[in-house]
Amino acid sequence: MDLQTSKGSNPKLHQAQSLPNVRQLESEINSSLMTAEVERHSLIKSEEAGVQLNLSELWSYRELLYFLTLRDIKVRYKQTLMGVAWVIIQPLTTMLIFTLVFNRFVRLDAGSLPYPLFALSGLLLWLFFANAVTNSTHSLISNANLITKVYFPRMFIPAASVAAGVVDLLVAFLLLIFMVFYYGITLTSNLLLLPLFILMMTLLALGVGLLSAALTVKYRDLRHALPFIIQLWMFASPVIYPASIVPAGWKWLLTINPAAGIIEGFRASLAGDAFNWKQVGISAVITSVLLVFSVYVFRRFEDTFADVV
Repeated sequence: MDLQTSKGSNPKLHQAQSLPNVRQLESEINSSLMTAEVERHSLIKSEEAGVQLNLSELWSYRELLYFLTLRDIKVRYKQTLMGVAWVIIQPLTTMLIFTLVFNRFVRLDAGSLPYPLFALSGLLLWLFFANAVTNSTHSLISNANLITKVYFPRMFIPAASVAAGVVDLLVAFLLLIFMVFYYGITLTSNLLLLPLFILMMTLLALGVGLLSAALTVKYRDLRHALPFIIQLWMFASPVIYPASIVPAGWKWLLTINPAAGIIEGFRASLAGDAFNWKQVGISAVITSVLLVFSVYVFRRFEDTFADVV
């Protein structure tokens, strides 16, 4: 029996070869690391120089971010029965549950959007944020073998988790498009700002993810507290309820909550409503400050990751 006949008679072997080759991808990651290491010129500075952002170094390793993101996507859906369909199933089932509770039992007024579409628009952004932060938090610990082998900007590991979440968000966005046409929502020029709020939520997830990833390496208890914190943050944000039902005395909580302004702006883009530019502006400022602070803290702790992880 020749080799070709043997391959053709073994369907399991053919199926195994068709699966995403994670080992080959890891080999490409190592190759990218070695190439960047050769091209990189190191400049040793004293601690008195302070924390260095080193944007040129991030640019030198830019190809690594692509490989890490691709690896996270392939590993996440490898050997799953439904694959990428889970990206749609999660927000769809959650939307159905909240619709049953708040539209059938409580009769909550969602404004200009039907409640199923209202809930879905908030859940898509929130589930992306929650999953991205959770995956980023565990990313450094789960990649300890890579961190201890060779030098590269550790920031790319949690950033790849966020980037993989963006891909999931774009897939789940197909469900939102279907719901928009199903309910006959009239699209306006506000829709042009939709990518802006997706970008803001991505930067917010990156900021929180970098901070939680760096702190988790040193304080492992954060992994256990994080789900509770994210759950509280969700109920403090207008994900499943409109901001209009919040009493005036508690409005300040929405003002200092950057996720609230982003979600409300996302819905306004979808429904064609007027934007609350003050809240959007405050969310943008808080997100930017949080991102800069998170990068600083991450760079501050980065040199100790290989020893502690």
